[in-house]
Amino acid sequence: MGYRLLSQVIWVGVAISEIATSLVAAASELALPNCPDRCGDVDIPFPFGTVDGCYLNQNKSFFINCTESAGRHEPMTGNLVVQNISIQGQLDILMFDANICYSESGRRLVSWGSFFRSSSTFTISSTQNVFMAIGCDTYALLKGEQNNGSFSMGCMTICTNQSNVLDGTCSGIGCCQVEIPERVSNFSLEVHSFYNHTKVWSFNPCSYAFVVKKDNFSFSSAYLSRPQYIETFPLVLDWTIGDKRCENAVNKSDYICGGNSTCYSPENGYGYRCNCSEGYEGNPYLPTGCKDVNECLDPNLNNCSSPKRCINTEGNYTCSCPKWHSGDGRKDGKGCALNLGPVYKISIVGGVGFIVLLVSSSWMYLIIKQRKLIKLRESFFRKNGGVILSQQLSSRENSVETAKIFSTEELEKATNNYDENLIIGQGGFGTVYKGFLSDSRVVAIKKSKSVDQSQIEQFINEVLVLSQINHRNVVKLLGCCLETEVPLLVYEFIPNGTLFEHIHYKSRPSAISWDTRLKIATETAGALSYLHSAASPPIIHRDIKSSNILLDDNYTAKVSDFGASRLIPLDQTNVATMVQGTLGYLDPEYLHTSQLTEKSDVYSFGVVLIELLTGEKALSFLRPEELRSLSVYFLSAVKEDRLFEIL
Repeated sequence: MGYRLLSQVIWVGVAISEIATSLVAAASELALPNCPDRCGDVDIPFPFGTVDGCYLNQNKSFFINCTESAGRHEPMTGNLVVQNISIQGQLDILMFDANICYSESGRRLVSWGSFFRSSSTFTISSTQNVFMAIGCDTYALLKGEQNNGSFSMGCMTICTNQSNVLDGTCSGIGCCQVEIPERVSNFSLEVHSFYNHTKVWSFNPCSYAFVVKKDNFSFSSAYLSRPQYIETFPLVLDWTIGDKRCENAVNKSDYICGGNSTCYSPENGYGYRCNCSEGYEGNPYLPTGCKDVNECLDPNLNNCSSPKRCINTEGNYTCSCPKWHSGDGRKDGKGCALNLGPVYKISIVGGVGFIVLLVSSSWMYLIIKQRKLIKLRESFFRKNGGVILSQQLSSRENSVETAKIFSTEELEKATNNYDENLIIGQGGFGTVYKGFLSDSRVVAIKKSKSVDQSQIEQFINEVLVLSQINHRNVVKLLGCCLETEVPLLVYEFIPNGTLFEHIHYKSRPSAISWDTRLKIATETAGALSYLHSAASPPIIHRDIKSSNILLDDNYTAKVSDFGASRLIPLDQTNVATMVQGTLGYLDPEYLHTSQLTEKSDVYSFGVVLIELLTGEKALSFLRPEELRSLSVYFLSAVKEDRLFEIL
């Protein structure tokens, strides 16, 4: 009995070990050895690659440019963003639309085309995409290449009354769609108008055309009246290896299907693809080929009556029966029939013993897990400077304005274990949750993405300084939690959104008045003056922008998000630092010299003032290229005596 019980425990341990080993192996066999297999959130399987020597035969069609933008990596093919790469022969990208807009008098305001150029490696998936056009005075064309020839196709939609347009359906009224032909390699999109939208301008000033992945776009009549801007839509490309079918490619020296895989030729494309043989999995394009699937690790992959009696073989599996049983061990076969005898008593005793062992093991596991969790939190607390902060707070306990050190349990309870429904903001520095403390206070809890361990002492100093800021126009830092891998910061909650939303989002009930705009500008200026002159040491915010100015229910301005701020020693007027901030708000002198001064915040505040005056965004691609920056746009209007035209 003891031997059987020990065998059961060993079997469970071995199974868990094999599962972990197989998962690690599967995760590491996407790309060639020593080659990156991810870019951002996207897997990069061979024959694709992000560096030389990691993609197929140096064929640039399979090169993925892993670029860095806004602190995150993004895979690109040409100038298009890659969303997903499937070894089943699909590549998901983001494709620009084509659009054209007119004034009320019929003058064309803007016109954008869209095109895709590639080698024969890629074709537009005819089964997963659709060509669509939107408008009520619209006809759109798709001009493409197919089988070494060219063709044109399109659709037309004309309507005189927006009430006839149905949401959620592209039936031909306000929206038309056409299936994509097979084997289209290159294409361009054009969109035109019959009457320059003069007859429908009141509710439809623009026309749009795009190719989009099926079921990834739901038409709404709101698209007819929206202002023009360039938008991207998901599109699926089919990819293959070379231009030869399997029967011609299999004997060539450049044939790449690995071991335990088969070659197949897609019906709607050129070249060939590889697929793992039945009973195998992995990347069939790698030289090492596909690996055996251990069907015994997953009950859904085998038909054995008992998972413990599954025996893995190369490309298959067999089932066996335990002692005192006979049969083939399969659910769809004879199974395992019990031979009557003393096995009943032995089985009952063994089962009871196993249950006792399982309960005891579970109890011990929970105790050990709880102890490890406590030690881990203590380790994070020390690593994140908790000892230093506690000492500093003890020395200031007579001060009314002191930061509180929150426990992990307090903040988990306040956010309902970080419920996604309580997320109120996300950005480059982290995620902000709305929380409810046990004393009924509503707070904002910032969960940062990372922290520089070499700057922990400076971080603790900044927490102490920021917690002592007591200005009605600066968001108050209430405390922090240091028991997590990345420290959490707790701020007062400001309920009425950001200044950016009130200026630029049309969904807001009403525009803020000029008196309110002047009040917001005055209060923000007062907050900056306090940070630069009254705070000790002075604080430079480094990311002043309309989305970092919060408003309460009385439209009182609150400067927030000190994730990029720096403390300036009292004996210095500037400090050299890595450039941080938001394009459109960055001080040009700081951008070029990396010398940070309080004037950098003043410049950014000036851009916010122009936003308040003009209602324009700090950086807009709707303006001409040379006027995309709001500061340049404003100065140009002043120099040309057109100031009142843009207010």
